[in-house]
Amino acid sequence: MAERGISVDHVTLWRWVQRYTPELERRLRKGLKPTNDSWRVDETYVRVKGKWVYLYRAVDSTGATIDFLLSAKRDAAAAERFLAKALGGANHPHPRVINTDKDAAYPPAIVQLKAEGALEEDCQHRPVQYLNNVLERDHRVIKRRVRASQHFRSFWGAWRTIAGYEAIRMIGKGQARWSAAGAKVGLLHGLILGLFAAT
Repeated sequence: MAERGISVDHVTLWRWVQRYTPELERRLRKGLKPTNDSWRVDETYVRVKGKWVYLYRAVDSTGATIDFLLSAKRDAAAAERFLAKALGGANHPHPRVINTDKDAAYPPAIVQLKAEGALEEDCQHRPVQYLNNVLERDHRVIKRRVRASQHFRSFWGAWRTIAGYEAIRMIGKGQARWSAAGAKVGLLHGLILGLFAAT
């Protein structure tokens, strides 16, 4: 905005994020390249209204983002809710293997999803912590943005903002079908202009 001689207050930018991020994410997810069937699943911490909440995230073995979920709790129910959300995505096949750390919440969640038929029976659960290094590196990028935003004052404000971070991260990784190396800034500019034109 400064390059174009427009003065915008940071609160205005925050309002734009809250208003347009759900639509940005919806449009982006329609055009994502397929991920592979080897998932890396883990959670990290985010502060909301002075309390720690849990950010569940999944990437494939190449680091392509699969999905995320913000949860007030870290338990089997939250793990199951996250995996069910990730399984509902249209841009990736069902996992052949799900790699997690040794958190006790994941085995019962995976067993329950298999019993419900949401997860295929031959999907292997592999609790090997060092194989999640690709996800740990990806966490750091999101956490850096979270720290720059000086944390969050509401759960849903946090969810929308993190959804925006994740969308920008997916574009940066080249996950959008219509993105190409060197064209990411133009792609994002066009996507944002489309959002403004639609409202």
